[in-house]
Amino acid sequence: MSVKVDYKSAGVDIEAGNEAVRRIKSHVAETHKQHAGAVLTGLGSFGTLFSLGDALKGLKDPVMVQSTDGVGTKSKVTVMAGRYEALGHDLVSAVAGDIIVMGATPLTFLDYLGFHKIEPDIVEALVRGMSAACVEAGIALVGGETAEMPAVYAEGDLDVVGFVTGIVDREKVLTGANIVAGDVLYGINSSGLHTNGFSLARKLIFEIGGYAIDAAPEELEGKSMADVLLAPHANYVAPVRSILDAGIPVKGMAHITGGGLVENVPRVLPEGLGAVIDRSTWKPQPIFALMQRLGNIDDVEMHRAFNMGVGLVLVGPPGLQPALAAAIKSFPAFRVWELGRVEANTSGVRFGEV
Repeated sequence: MSVKVDYKSAGVDIEAGNEAVRRIKSHVAETHKQHAGAVLTGLGSFGTLFSLGDALKGLKDPVMVQSTDGVGTKSKVTVMAGRYEALGHDLVSAVAGDIIVMGATPLTFLDYLGFHKIEPDIVEALVRGMSAACVEAGIALVGGETAEMPAVYAEGDLDVVGFVTGIVDREKVLTGANIVAGDVLYGINSSGLHTNGFSLARKLIFEIGGYAIDAAPEELEGKSMADVLLAPHANYVAPVRSILDAGIPVKGMAHITGGGLVENVPRVLPEGLGAVIDRSTWKPQPIFALMQRLGNIDDVEMHRAFNMGVGLVLVGPPGLQPALAAAIKSFPAFRVWELGRVEANTSGVRFGEV
């Protein structure tokens, strides 16, 4: 007698996927309210339709800006802690931050979620986090893909990837091309590790340090490892739009992601220019000192692996700090300060007094 086989017996539960879609519809719909009439398709379409009519008004030469990114092995810590909503927020903030530094306004977001086994409550938590971050940033979550592939992902594995599309007028694209020696680097704080350096962080904290996910060492000032490591990636879209809309003459911006200050700041500097950064101008969150101590890591390596408390660097002429601070005053989670200077006849980043 032959054995009856169906998709579920092969490891894929179609009904679990359908239930996940049912759960996320209301969260996704919240992101469409701020784009009334522009989102022309709902969940379930083969593609997404977004009207650009209103978005392009007033732009002389519209340029489309796109980016994609994931959250790296922060997903492993998420699974350890059983906290998923913040990871959805991370995903939006990570990719949106990469285009806002080019002067773009993000419009739409798509996601890819890959699982060993779809659990509707986890999918809902992830999309709830994405939707909240999209609402903060004025982005429409227009679609995505949820895949259950037990032959590809090990049990408990989670893969999340985001895709963002935005627009900017060509004359307002921020490339850093007009940055000159003597310009100032202005820092805006991060909210913690964001989504970078987690392979090293996990080795330091869980392997070398032997900490449990719910441990609360004295250095963390009452917070647990889960609280600190899973702090959501700061969402810079609204404060940066406020800065740009105020007409402050920012020449370039760097999103401090993988590679830290050491590798991301030079990405916006013209050839022949470098930067000096004064580490005495800010104090990183305590988690960074704890990790440095655990691994006996030198300062430069720390600034290459982690953001060290600086999530965004803006470059412009001297004297902008008061105007920048005024522009982001309605966003109390952020502060801005003079971080360093641009130098001539050099390259890369060095640390020292400015």
